[in-house]
Amino acid sequence: MKVLVVGGGGREHALVWKIAQSPLVSRVYCAPGNPGIAAHAELVPLSVGEIESLADFALSVGIGLTVIGPEDPLSKGIVDTFQTRGLKVFGPRAAAAELEASKAFAKGIMSKYGIPTAAYAEFDNPAEAIAYVRKAGAPIVVKADGLAAGKGVTVAQSTDEAVAAIESMMRHKVFGEAGSKVVIEECLFGQEASILAFSDGERVLPMAPSQDHKPVFDGDAGPNTGGMGAYSPAPIVSDSMLDEITRTVLLPCVHGMAKEGRPYRGVLYAGLMMTAQGPKVIEFNCRFGDPETQVVLPRMKSDIVPLLQACSDGSLEGMAIEWGAGACVTVVMASGGYPGTYSKGIAIEGILEAERDAGAIVFHAGTKLEGTSLVTNGGRVLNVTAVGEDIPHAIAAAYEGVARIHFDGAHYRTDIGRKALNAGIR
Repeated sequence: MKVLVVGGGGREHALVWKIAQSPLVSRVYCAPGNPGIAAHAELVPLSVGEIESLADFALSVGIGLTVIGPEDPLSKGIVDTFQTRGLKVFGPRAAAAELEASKAFAKGIMSKYGIPTAAYAEFDNPAEAIAYVRKAGAPIVVKADGLAAGKGVTVAQSTDEAVAAIESMMRHKVFGEAGSKVVIEECLFGQEASILAFSDGERVLPMAPSQDHKPVFDGDAGPNTGGMGAYSPAPIVSDSMLDEITRTVLLPCVHGMAKEGRPYRGVLYAGLMMTAQGPKVIEFNCRFGDPETQVVLPRMKSDIVPLLQACSDGSLEGMAIEWGAGACVTVVMASGGYPGTYSKGIAIEGILEAERDAGAIVFHAGTKLEGTSLVTNGGRVLNVTAVGEDIPHAIAAAYEGVARIHFDGAHYRTDIGRKALNAGIR
């Protein structure tokens, strides 16, 4: 079978890497891909937004399954288009992808179906939003309603910071129309965890828990990014806790979406805060997490392709996932200045040494070729990933890989995985 993966970042590199290992797959294509992905797949020069052209390509070469990576084409109906044209595709239709495309919609689903989450209010008037936060006080969370590449959330420690976030989103339009409406939430306390689950519209099959690191600096300081690193498993989520999350979060969401006439097939990503009162949903995403995918898939011993097919076909019943006993850590090497302004076109060296000498798996997130030279082409540049017998060994191996890679201005957190160690968990 031929498989097409849509996207060109670190998540898609990990997906292509895993899919290419399947004995069911004869050839993998990726649109648009990146230089790292080119080692495992044939690159197709089409952007993720060229939906009709992507469908044309899939039909022309006989693609048996298309896997959608990013959220934007999902929200714009790429799955609807592919299905209308008779193509098998993995991911939710646009009506179901609204779980990520609109935070207000997602909060409404959670409220209606009793899914634990933070108390909230939504506003499309900045003056009313500002009045609300001045009355509520801080800390408080301000979220752009629409898609903002993982950066549309401010955890404000003061009312002034919350007001500035509202002004930035609603009046200055830093996230464009995504900030025309905001959701303002109570601030939850605890450690975060990410649960990715396969869904066929009726059933869910959770993957191994992971923990992302959103803030740009060590100690969770600085502005939020798309993610600066991750590790799996997340020891804060025990097997019994994962069962509770499945029962109280994942299944109610999938069953609720079915009742709404928006059946959810694909990956349901629950971003959770593990509070003293139990797990509460921070957000739902409608696709594989980035960089969570980069630590979950290397631990998956099962062939991923039958799982992807089962979600598309509505046939997950009876399926299971086999996991490796070890741990996986990924460290994001980012461009200096990210998530603000940063330079591109900076030469990258040492990836071969990181993979050969440190045993790392280097997933490309923002790279391109200029002639024969590999250069930076994004904010998050590389995901330096390592599998180890436990979290400490995986951390050491990932940072050994990082130490062998160089590009001017490279920035990375030095504390990925430390929360697990600080909890005394090995």
